[in-house]
Amino acid sequence: MRARLGGEDLSALAAEQAALRRLAALVARGAAPEEVFAAVVEEVGRLLSVEYVQMGRYEPDDTLAVIASWGNAGPAASRTTVGGKRLAAIVLETGRSARIDSHADGSEPIGVAAGETGVRSAVGTPITVEGRLWGAMIAGSRGEPTLPADAEARLASFTELLVATIANAESRAGVTRLAADQAALRRVATLVARGVPPEDVFAAVVQEVGRLLPVDFADLGRCEPDGTITFVAAWGKTDAVFPVGSRLRLGGKNATTLVAETGIAARIESYADASGPIGTPTRETGVRSAVGTPITVEGHLWGVMAAGWSLEEPMPSDTEPRMAQFTDLLETAIANAESRAGLARLAEVQTALRRVATLVARGVPPEEVFAAVVEEVGQLLPVDFADMSRFEPDGAVTFVAAWGTTAAVFPAGSRWIPEGKNLCSLVAETGRPARIESYADASGPIDIAVRGTGVRSAVGTPIVVEGRLWGVMAAGSRREEPMPSGTETRLTQFTELLATAVANAESRAGLARLAEEQAALRRVATLVARGTRPEEVFASVANEVGRLLSVDVANVCRYESDGTVTFVASAGGRFPVSRRWPLEETNLATRVLETGRPARLDNYADAGGQLAEDIREIGVRSAVGTPIVVEGRLWGLMAAGSSQERPLPPDTETRLASFTELVATAIANTEARTEVAASRARLVAATEDERRRVVRDLHDGAQQRLVHTIVTLKLAHQALEQDQEGAPALVHEALEHAEGANLELRELAHGILPTVLTRGGLRAAVEALASRTPVPVEIDVSVGRLPTAVEATAYFVVAEALTNVAKHARAGRAEVMARIEDRTFTVQVRDDGIGGARPDGSGLVGLRDRVAALDGGLRIESPADGGTLVAAAIPLPG
Repeated sequence: MRARLGGEDLSALAAEQAALRRLAALVARGAAPEEVFAAVVEEVGRLLSVEYVQMGRYEPDDTLAVIASWGNAGPAASRTTVGGKRLAAIVLETGRSARIDSHADGSEPIGVAAGETGVRSAVGTPITVEGRLWGAMIAGSRGEPTLPADAEARLASFTELLVATIANAESRAGVTRLAADQAALRRVATLVARGVPPEDVFAAVVQEVGRLLPVDFADLGRCEPDGTITFVAAWGKTDAVFPVGSRLRLGGKNATTLVAETGIAARIESYADASGPIGTPTRETGVRSAVGTPITVEGHLWGVMAAGWSLEEPMPSDTEPRMAQFTDLLETAIANAESRAGLARLAEVQTALRRVATLVARGVPPEEVFAAVVEEVGQLLPVDFADMSRFEPDGAVTFVAAWGTTAAVFPAGSRWIPEGKNLCSLVAETGRPARIESYADASGPIDIAVRGTGVRSAVGTPIVVEGRLWGVMAAGSRREEPMPSGTETRLTQFTELLATAVANAESRAGLARLAEEQAALRRVATLVARGTRPEEVFASVANEVGRLLSVDVANVCRYESDGTVTFVASAGGRFPVSRRWPLEETNLATRVLETGRPARLDNYADAGGQLAEDIREIGVRSAVGTPIVVEGRLWGLMAAGSSQERPLPPDTETRLASFTELVATAIANTEARTEVAASRARLVAATEDERRRVVRDLHDGAQQRLVHTIVTLKLAHQALEQDQEGAPALVHEALEHAEGANLELRELAHGILPTVLTRGGLRAAVEALASRTPVPVEIDVSVGRLPTAVEATAYFVVAEALTNVAKHARAGRAEVMARIEDRTFTVQVRDDGIGGARPDGSGLVGLRDRVAALDGGLRIESPADGGTLVAAAIPLPG
């Protein structure tokens, strides 16, 4: 049976790998995200044999948008509220996989009540893109038993492909959006360069903003000295409300007034309580939220550009910086309407941006893009240095590009700790642009090094990739006067291109890593499928993990019954194979053993015991381990360790788990083959013992009586020939010996297979057994004649179980049930006795072998004081 189950596991693994390969091919050829999503949910549905699969994206308004579905889950494009006991809410709250094995308590898989779909159990896994929880994939089933224990892990294999697809799609969308931005900016810049009147530039800008951003209105106003604003351009819903030339007093709650009062960009998420001469009419057009950006000319606030929409959700978070690109052009057009120098500067910015955008679009390595950006910034802005740095998980920053006076101080690859007050620490704390007006009181190693180059002031802008703070771009000057006020905005144009380049590079790296991982898994799976010895599989897995995860140590370990752990494979021979270590104090193996779950040690200096000491001696600083579970029991663990200062990545446990499943399959297959061999050996031995018993009983019993019969008949024959008187007595004696031999033969045949079974079938045989049992036996045998082997096995199961009832159970009653369901014959014997039966007893072990010979299984349940159940299930031929 175990051998058969092992094969099924292997088939499931092969099916899963085939599905992942098909999906990876879709991703690799750049298929549309919708096509990939639909393919994923269908593959998951067919692979897990579930009734429905849904994939959804979490929205800002606490809803889940279903973007792909399979089975009876309902249509895609639907939206449902995330809350209550739904799996989507649990995944959103925890960020981890979750399952619900019963919906009787009113819990719901996503948004459809369990009673409507008939779902009995469901599992959900998070879809995390670039460190943020993007959505969830949920699968559900109606039938029994519930979904398998590894359903979440199997779903996770598919979410990795989804992550790559989503990241690619968002990267492409970013590049497309960037191209649209640049095209719009070029059109406006062309107008400015041609020296067209400012009014034409204003009208063009609000029209470009209206088309480029998802807004319902865009307008432009000039702040007047008397506290009013004059509208110089309008587009969309407010065109008729604020016609060009109209003049209104600032005041109340609205985006235009907020910008005019503060001089910085502002937004209002809800216009429900907007007020003032500008806010009230804007609200009456149906506008629900708006943003405004200042137009600053020669250091003073010249005016305000505002845009808004009527949708319920807030405007996108990047609206202000995208609008700021146009205010840069407006400022140039206003301040230099007649100045060709100003137009030349603008052309240089756009040319520089186009050159960098071309590099990004060509997919050149990030290092080339970084170097090109700092050089463009250095040539374009009045600065003496420009550099880029990346934030590291351990709090350090790594410089990835540098130009100008700091190039020799911060070469690419150098790492610094951002102590004191410096641009890196300021941007890290706020996530916003920052500036240092004077380095006279510089502190910390970075600022002291910058001051040593003669730099007096500097600005820095954050590089945000997929919603996370990735790094900082900085530029500075040796001049006495501070950096110009628009420097941060001009740097931001380049950081957007940098963010796209980084996202593209990470997406490509993710796909390459996935391909390498699948190739490694296929190599190991091939070894498992060929029935390779576990030791070879262990060694292969350790080596594959060591290469794939770029770790210094990769080990496969087995837990021993004496409280120790044995290393059965070690990549690179870092640990001696077959050596045992005690499980003591705090180490990775102890944590996995105690919890049965993956564990990590980010700092091995805190670990204790001899094993931890030996691991530290080879330089390991952090490690992760995942349990190896074989047939429901914790067999050992797979561990990987690194000597790097930074801890292993957070996805290391998940990547290890793919290999531990293959290791568990190899172990289970080997144990199953061993058990089958032992079972066959026991059957052969039992058959030989039975043959010898029959020969012995024939020789000692019936054969001896038949010999006596022959001898006595010969004497009687001789007496008759000689007309002696003893002939009748001898014939009588011979008859007695013959009858005795016949009786012993019947008893011997009864021990092999009773006549009542061969003639009357299973029910008649069970009734005969019940009649000889000293306790009442209830019989429910609703089957006809069965194949001879099945019928004989069922008879011996009942006979052995009833014999145990009579000898050991102290039962008051027993019952026998036999029936056929789904081409499987089941026979059960249950009693109400004292329980405590030993499944390893010789009689029950023999029964298990008999049932296994027919590809069946024997189940024994015998809790203390709970009675005993002996049940056999045997598949019938088709």
